[in-house]
Amino acid sequence: MTGRPRVVITGIGWVTPLGCDIDTTWKRLLNGESGAKPIETFDGSTLATSFAAQVQNFDPTPLLKTTDRQGPLSRYAGFALGAAAMAWQNARLDDATSLDRDRVGIYLGAGEAPPDFDNYVAANLAGWNPEDRAIDAKNWAQAATQHMQPAPEMDQETGLTLTRLAMEFNTRGPSSSCLTACAASTQAIGEALDLIRQGHADVMLAGGAHTMVHPLGMTGFIRLTAMSTRNDDPKAASRPFSADRDGFVMGEGAGMLILETEQHAKARNATILAEVAGYGSTADAYRLTDIHPEGRGAAEAMNNALADANAKPQDIDYISAHGTSTKENDATETTAVKAVFGEHAKNIPISSAKSMIGHLIAAAGAVEAITCILALRDGVLPPTINLNTPDPDCDLDYIPNHARQASVNLCMSNSFGFGGQNDSLILRKPSS
Repeated sequence: MTGRPRVVITGIGWVTPLGCDIDTTWKRLLNGESGAKPIETFDGSTLATSFAAQVQNFDPTPLLKTTDRQGPLSRYAGFALGAAAMAWQNARLDDATSLDRDRVGIYLGAGEAPPDFDNYVAANLAGWNPEDRAIDAKNWAQAATQHMQPAPEMDQETGLTLTRLAMEFNTRGPSSSCLTACAASTQAIGEALDLIRQGHADVMLAGGAHTMVHPLGMTGFIRLTAMSTRNDDPKAASRPFSADRDGFVMGEGAGMLILETEQHAKARNATILAEVAGYGSTADAYRLTDIHPEGRGAAEAMNNALADANAKPQDIDYISAHGTSTKENDATETTAVKAVFGEHAKNIPISSAKSMIGHLIAAAGAVEAITCILALRDGVLPPTINLNTPDPDCDLDYIPNHARQASVNLCMSNSFGFGGQNDSLILRKPSS
């Protein structure tokens, strides 16, 4: 489109079940490794699904400058800050001496932090004055000190994590979050793109963080029968587009990107990793939990992204699928891709990183967008593992089990959220 700035990506960072730096996760994705194993952060042995893909041994504090002011971090906030610090360093923004912090913003695709219900209830009960039927502030403060760490408990409020991010990087531009479930971080990147295009910022830190590997998150999805119950073989549990798939694997982590105008990036001699060429967003308006069975909203989001990028369907070289490994999602996504790409759909390599890292919920889209950026950089596509018995209804090229060398110029990354929130990004390889 004419009359608007080109927006590029100059920094990436992620925290995933396969690693807590860019190269480790990428290498393991290309090797087709799975991060799924029995739950380690609490006793999940009695649950119908007793495994997840969890982040291992990650401490964000060595990456941060403001730990003395941040206070104790929840797991969720630590993921967000760690991935953001990696992206900031990757973009070499600390070297940008003329960076106008009033023109640097944040857009976070978020979910709630794991709530500490037992301790929270204990603190509230201890602070309760039955005569006045109110909380006694002094008693509550004493009880909170005894029963819980106030800062991590407050991290359930995503606005506080935004504040933590702004403090760490001294950003004073637009600051927003969205809680659109599995589509959240893709939407955050798309909305950050629009804020830059509209002239509200020169640089945006955008992406998402989430963990639902806690009793409430796990049991909620178990009750919906959305997760795999292959407790005897967790690493083979996530099998998108396979005929014998039985649900998704819960994951956790974060993915953060630095977006800026091409002019701003070139003025500071930044390395451009990719261009954010297009963004499309729709809602199904169908049901609270299910996507539209014909992929109506998903197809429209992809069409909108193509139009925004001024691209034709045949221009797309690779699709990072939402690919959750549930019966409904995979078949519907296949239907939507066929509706958008027609006969060309059979020629497009498609894969799902969720087969290896699980479903990172609000963080999924940003992490999967980073896989696209690295695919553009290296000319290699990650596989969909555990795809040994393809579903006849999922009859496209889903890159089964092994990474593939490919010439890639334009990628599409799809995120279709719980309840019918649909977002698609188109990423272009930078011109040499």
